[in-house]
Amino acid sequence: MHDASFTDSLSRLNRRRDAERGFSLIELIIVIVILGILVAIAIPVYNNIQDKAKQNAANAIAANAASEVAAAVANGDAATPAAATVSTSVKSGATVTVTGTTLNDMCVKAVKDSKTGTSGPGC
Repeated sequence: MHDASFTDSLSRLNRRRDAERGFSLIELIIVIVILGILVAIAIPVYNNIQDKAKQNAANAIAANAASEVAAAVANGDAATPAAATVSTSVKSGATVTVTGTTLNDMCVKAVKDSKTGTSGPGC
């Protein structure tokens, strides 16, 4: 009887050990390959999102500057759009240039982070 109990215990331990084997090398390699594919897809998508954000920032700065220039001309603070001054808070670190002699041919160009945004009827 003692041998049967020992054999049963040994058999249970062997089954438990077989159930808790862990991952094989092939399974780990497959997981690493899948992660590599996901990273290869994610990095270009992330870079594209950053480029779009920089372009949208330049476009927004140009549009805000165009509004400020139009308001300055309409209020009589500047004789022409090119003579108007764009405030530092609107520029947000961008280089802003204004061209045109009337509101109908005004063009505002903003360059920030190597992206160019334009706004105005003369652009």
